[in-house]
Amino acid sequence: MNPAPPRTLHYRRSRFVTDLPVEFCYSPSHYWLAPQEGGVWRVGLTKFATRMLGEMVEHGFEIPPGATVASGQIIGWVEGFKAIADVFCVADGSFLGANSALKEKITLINQEPYGTGWLYAVNGRPDANGLDVHAYRDLLDKTIDKILERQQREDESAG
Repeated sequence: MNPAPPRTLHYRRSRFVTDLPVEFCYSPSHYWLAPQEGGVWRVGLTKFATRMLGEMVEHGFEIPPGATVASGQIIGWVEGFKAIADVFCVADGSFLGANSALKEKITLINQEPYGTGWLYAVNGRPDANGLDVHAYRDLLDKTIDKILERQQREDESAG
């Protein structure tokens, strides 16, 4: 028997569409945290983050499994076609390691950002600044509105 797919909140703004898992926590820096058993959290990039970075081409982590980590700490990096970005820890606890499936198929980050494309796991507790799905939706609204306003100003100044 297959587990039921997670409940999601459908989100659409301008040309961006995604389905956000309701049970996940989200960070203001566009990571998601999915609760696992025993105080473990899987962490990945949201679809919005992957869209900003472009198709993933490489990644790496700078700390070993078992290392103590804190929210806001840089623990690695990801490289997309559009940008290279630091990977931040969004939980306090013990780093359990990277998603080994990404070594074989890094495109999982883009193809299944809320599933098999997770980045790393932490045993501990999420950052106190974490957001529920509704607060993250509101953050996406504000972020996308700022992008659209900037594009409109650029278009007006070019014309």
